Amino acid sequence: MQKDAVVIGGGIVGLSCAYSLHKLGRKVTVIEKGDGSNGTSFGNAGLISAFKKSPLSCPGVVSDTLNLMLKGQAPLSIHWGLNAQLYKWLCKFVRSANAKATMRTMALFERYGWLSIDVYHEMLADGMDFWYKEDGLLMIYTLQSNFEKKVKLCQDHYDPKTYEVFDAKKTLEYMPVAKEENIAGSVLLTENAHVDAREVMEHLQTYLQNVGVEFYYNEEVLDFEFSGNKINGIITTANRIQADTIVLSTGANPHLIKKTDNDFLMMGAKGYSITFEMEEELKPKTSSLFADIFLAMTPRRNTVRITSKLELNTLDPSITPAQIANMKKNFTTFTKPFVMRNPVEWSGFRPLTPNDIPYLGYDKKYKNLIHATGLGWLGITFGPAVGRVIANLTTKGTNEKSADIMLFSAFFRD
Repeated sequence: MQKDAVVIGGGIVGLSCAYSLHKLGRKVTVIEKGDGSNGTSFGNAGLISAFKKSPLSCPGVVSDTLNLMLKGQAPLSIHWGLNAQLYKWLCKFVRSANAKATMRTMALFERYGWLSIDVYHEMLADGMDFWYKEDGLLMIYTLQSNFEKKVKLCQDHYDPKTYEVFDAKKTLEYMPVAKEENIAGSVLLTENAHVDAREVMEHLQTYLQNVGVEFYYNEEVLDFEFSGNKINGIITTANRIQADTIVLSTGANPHLIKKTDNDFLMMGAKGYSITFEMEEELKPKTSSLFADIFLAMTPRRNTVRITSKLELNTLDPSITPAQIANMKKNFTTFTKPFVMRNPVEWSGFRPLTPNDIPYLGYDKKYKNLIHATGLGWLGITFGPAVGRVIANLTTKGTNEKSADIMLFSAFFRD
């Protein structure tokens, strides 16, 4: 069967591509191997954290991680083994942890963060009713030295209107569950926002279905048929589909990427979240990040979600009890005793590049194939922006005609 634009993958990036392609008047089909109810994007912390916050790979991250490992608080677990891709990824991660690369990445984050916020506003104007708050990101520091570094960075480089500095007592007004004696201070990065990721996904799917986007759920893409420099057929578990434009946004699964003779430097980083109910008076007032241990806590409509941990070089999809226990231990070290009511544990794989720069743009060989993957833990932050960039790219025809692709794609970055 012949289609206009086919998006393979129904996560936040795939749905955002479908949304913006539809806005351009394209007839869009989404193929999703699951039922659309619980993919990786559903377990996201919900942070829209593009502003004044460093990428994962930044100066000091290696030494900080090693120190946390010694304390048993490290957010990163690596399953060592005979996997050359892992060591290439780690080497690139370490090389990217320098001031020059960090400054460039943060400038790009701001550019595409504002674009994402614009698209979120557009979605809300279209009638979607997901939880969305523009009330900043609270960076909480338990180590005095790290707090002082962040404050100095803000004072030296940032507009005073974009941040507020709080002492431990003021921090408790925003994070009442925290222990004052364990908090050095905090910085509220006022430009950031947060959403309920599940609500975003559910409302976006419903909107797309209502405007005529076609969904093939529970249908896995197995292979492609090639003819010269084009993909001539998409082979699924149920159909053979032809398309004028194909957007491949399958996240951390490298299977289909390798079918196109590509092997991106990207790891399936396994992350965890716990969603629960808690006493109203102890809930955080805005999205918060315990920056020293990289643990996020996000308020939602009726629940709270904490997210943390990255496991590299594992294919095990199950929830590892030891990782959940470590998350809880790290969290409760800095918080007052409270009861997590009706907790729901989750794990999923995020497509993580070593420098937080995604793979975006037309394939080097197949002219009707566009890649959109590699956002890692930043899917909710930049998914809407990537969807808009990819849709606009289809009107230009080549990567080189898109300034956004040239700026924000790993295809054009060392």
